[in-house]
Formats: sequence, structure tokens, C-alpha cells
Amino acid sequence: MKDSLVLDGIEKRYGDFVALQRTELSIKAGEFITLLGPSGSGKTTILMSIAGFANPSAGRILLDGRDVTGLPPERRNFGVVFQGYALFPHLSVYDNVAFPLRARGITGAAARTLIMAALEIAKLDTFAHRYPRQLSGGQQQRVALARSLVFSPELLLLDEPLSALDRALRKEFQTEFRSIHREVGTTFIYVTHDQEEALTMSDRIVILDKGRILQIAPPAELYERPATTFVAGFLGKSNFLRGTVAAVADGRARLDLAGFSTCALDNGTGAQAGARAVAALRPEKVRLALPRDAGGTGPGRVTGTVAGVTYLGASVEVELRLADGQILLATVPAGQLPLADGAEYVASWAEDAAILVREEAAP
Repeated sequence: MKDSLVLDGIEKRYGDFVALQRTELSIKAGEFITLLGPSGSGKTTILMSIAGFANPSAGRILLDGRDVTGLPPERRNFGVVFQGYALFPHLSVYDNVAFPLRARGITGAAARTLIMAALEIAKLDTFAHRYPRQLSGGQQQRVALARSLVFSPELLLLDEPLSALDRALRKEFQTEFRSIHREVGTTFIYVTHDQEEALTMSDRIVILDKGRILQIAPPAELYERPATTFVAGFLGKSNFLRGTVAAVADGRARLDLAGFSTCALDNGTGAQAGARAVAALRPEKVRLALPRDAGGTGPGRVTGTVAGVTYLGASVEVELRLADGQILLATVPAGQLPLADGAEYVASWAEDAAILVREEAAP
């Protein structure tokens, strides 16, 4: 599969402020890629640079090998779905969707065929003659999507399009966006700060912080093998086990901590014996057992007392206070254990559950 879009060393500066550090990114044709990060991370700056609404201070944007860095937005043939929909209130749904076609000189029967096809994809074919004020927020979002797809754009850029919808609608749209992406085959570049959206819809996720890319990977790889403490903490929850590397062999390290030890996979950190290191451990990979039922010895085991329990529906999140005062999080099935405050439990995890990551402070 060829690269559809390449960001070749683009930067964006506003005086002395660096909104986007030198960035290299290649996006495949037909890929659904998500730019994920907190506010101010640079994700919207990348999207607006691709769209042509922001001019990079340095670098190039290549579309199928063509340099489009200096092209105005209207000549890039990209669809854009904004957070606020940006519908024309005085135009019907049909005419809102027709607008980009008219701007391209496409009218009459040819336009009608394209408009009705886009409305059908967005499940709005029976709403063609309504006005935006007569639609729900979710329906307005569908109009914005149909308008952006009607002219068969080379890329579809989506800037936090679900942020104004309630949780139930957001989950529904996550499934629909993925389905529409498969149907139309257009390259989707999606911006969000919502981790669930990114994990649910993306072929790959780009994690950004402070104007730079930290890691790019498919959702499962990014979740299971985060490269830094920031990535591990931003994409889901993680325990961070800090200690000294006792030994390294076959891509694994043994980490000595306060009162216990753990094995950890080395995710390219280059860990060396005697050095300080940090391992990320997902709470759902921690098992809890009463001391009488725990059994076994060795790395990846520590005893603590219950300091708090948060009910999550099918599961509960347990705060286990260790001997040194550190809190270890464990996510276990609801109702499985009697989790009274102060109760003593043994926490354990598999040898490949923890992974060494590079230390990096959150913003």
C-alpha cells in the first residue's frame, strides 16, 4: 500500500512559541489514523496544516508524491468535518450537502446522484428537505459528514467531531465512522483526546505531547507496548514500578523495588544492570488473592492492604497500599473477592505483564 500523505519535517512556530516540533509522518492510502493527545499537544496544528488552514513554518506536505504545502485549502480536495459542524442554517440538508459540488461546478442530475448517495451513506436520505434547526446534534453531525464525502475527497480530516455528543451517541458514531471508512475507502485522519475513540476506530494511533510525536502504532501494540511513561499513562491506566535493574537477559529485565521484585519486558530502553528503571503494569493484569490462597513465590508478587475500591460495573478497581505506602492498582471482576478496607491481599502478575518504559514527565 502506497503512502497517501507524507509530512516531511513540518514545524509550526508562532514567534518564540513552538506549537509543533519537527514532525515526520507517513500515512497510507485508505488508512484510518488518529492523532491523540491532550490539549496543546499539536494534533490540531497537524490537521490544520494538512488542510491548508495553517502554513507550516518549515517542512513539506506531500500528497501522492506531490508537494501541496503552498496550495490553498480549496485546491487540496480534502474533506473537513469540524467540531462545530459549520452547517448553513438557511439551507436544507440537501443544499448543505450540495454546496461543495456547486463550488466545483457540479449541478443538475450528476449532483443529485452524488448528493443522494452521500445522504444514504450518512443515513439521512429521508431528511433531505429538513433544515439544521430541525435536526438533533447527531443528525447534524451526519450532515457534516455527508457534505465532506459528497465530492469524493482524497483525504477526510475530522477535528474532534464527536465531542459535542453524549456518550451513547459517541459510541454509536464510533462504530458508524469505522463502517463508513470501510465503505468509502478514503484516508481518514481523525483528531481526538478521547482514548476510547482512538482505540475503537483506528488502524494506527499517533500519540502527541508538547508538539512532538511520542509513538505511532496500531491500537493493541500501543496499549500493550507503550514506549514512555506518558504514553502508558495517557492511553489507559498504568502502575509505574520504579527500581533498580538487577539483571538483563533475553529481552527481559529483573527490577528490584522496595520489598519485592518484578520481571519486565525491555521495550527498547537499553536497560543495564545497576541502572534505575521504570516498568509499566496495567491494572487489569494484576491478580489478587487472599494470603491463604496465594501460594507460590518469586518476582511479580507483593502483599498490601486494601485502601480503596471503585465500582466500575462488571469490574472493580482496587487500590492496594504496599508496605512503603505506594498504591498499586488492580482491576478485578466485581463480586469475586471480599474487598473490605484494610483487608490484606497478595498481588501477582505474569512475567511478561510489566514492560520497561522510558521515564517522561506528564505535562
